[in-house]
Amino acid sequence: MQLSRFTDYTLRVLFYVAANNDRLVTLSEIAGYFDISVEHLRKVVHALSKSGHLATFRGKNGGIKLAVDATEINLAVVVAQTEGKEPLIDCSKQGCRLTGSCSLQGILDRAQAQFMAVLEEYTLADLIKSPTMRQQLLLKAV
Repeated sequence: MQLSRFTDYTLRVLFYVAANNDRLVTLSEIAGYFDISVEHLRKVVHALSKSGHLATFRGKNGGIKLAVDATEINLAVVVAQTEGKEPLIDCSKQGCRLTGSCSLQGILDRAQAQFMAVLEEYTLADLIKSPTMRQQLLLKAV
C-alpha cells in the first residue's frame, strides 16, 4: 500500500503548522522548507481548511495555523479524507474471472482496516511530541 503524494504533503503541512502553531505560517515558508511547489501546497491547504483542520488568514500578514488543537486531529481521519475509503482493489469492477472464488479481496480489506485502525490510535499531537522532530520542524529552510 502506498499513500498518495497529496496525503504525504497533507501530513507534512500539518506537522509544520502544528510545530509552529504559535504564529501564522505561510505557504511559501512550507514550500521552501520541504522543497514542494506552492501550487501543490495551495490545494492541500485548501482541502485542510475545508475539512476544518486549518484556519487561513488572507492579506499581507496572513498565513495558516491549526483550526483545532493537534490532539483533535486524528491520523486515520486525515488519511481517509485524502485517500478516500475505496478498497485497495475492487474485483467486481475489474471483471475478474475469479470473482466469487478468490479470497484476495477479503484479505486486502482486512489489511486496510488494520492499517486504518493503527492510524486511529494516533493524533497529530502524538507525532510532534518528539523533541527531535519538533526541533527539526522549527529550523528554517536553507
